[in-house]
Amino acid sequence: MTTIPPDLYHRHPCFNASVRHRFGRLHLPVAPGCNIQCRYCNRRYDCPNESRPGVSSLLIKPQKIEPYLSSVLKRHPDISVVGLAGPGDPLHNPDLTFKVLEKIRTFRSDLILCLSTNGLNLPDCVDRLEELGVSFLTLTINSLTPATGAKIYEFVCYQNQVFHGPEAAFLLAEQQQVALARLKTKKIRVKINTVVIPGINDREIPALAERLAAFQVDLMNLIPLLPVPGTPLAQVLPPNPAQMAYLRHQAGKFIPQMTHCARCRADAVGLLPQARQSLAQ
Repeated sequence: MTTIPPDLYHRHPCFNASVRHRFGRLHLPVAPGCNIQCRYCNRRYDCPNESRPGVSSLLIKPQKIEPYLSSVLKRHPDISVVGLAGPGDPLHNPDLTFKVLEKIRTFRSDLILCLSTNGLNLPDCVDRLEELGVSFLTLTINSLTPATGAKIYEFVCYQNQVFHGPEAAFLLAEQQQVALARLKTKKIRVKINTVVIPGINDREIPALAERLAAFQVDLMNLIPLLPVPGTPLAQVLPPNPAQMAYLRHQAGKFIPQMTHCARCRADAVGLLPQARQSLAQ
């Protein structure tokens, strides 16, 4: 595991469950585009009362970051973390993301910087993220098996080429593992998000956790599938609480498990229990 200054870890409500009622987070929706298409994701479907990644009621342009931060922090002085989590992938357009991170760091150097990504473009961005002071990173890995990944991802777009099927899943898995190997050498704490999809990747979860443990990741967050209208996996029944508890127990033999996830929107604001509060509210 990486070494993170205690004051940062003790102010991050996602990585440290014991502080989630005292320190809040702000997700800035600055990344509309994505370089992969997950079969459970529809970023155009936005219900203001739902809480899930990929949902945002608005997008913020870089020139609006500082006034927006000032306004939000006045209303929510308990916010300690600013994260970039969508509604697309922040590293689909890394230059834009780096510009936003620079603005945040200049505006408030005490804020913890966090980023969530699918990892496709992460290997080439690790050094820059470290330079910008990103100390926590969430990487979504749903499978490292090409055959399974092909059932989860419709396509992967990398270096102006579009890949499909097992080839796409293999490419994504390779990039994710290269990124993890590089992250091991940095002072960046890593959380793995895995969407549990019954009948597709649920039986692989323990083996996935065992493989990821070799990369010394700090935390794993198993997220039950939330069927979204208009997606290929909309009719798949989500895992029940007993199934999730079993998988967390099995995966927990290899990696510490997150059990307080609120499946935050890409525009979430405030304390973690306030998962449905968006920037528009």
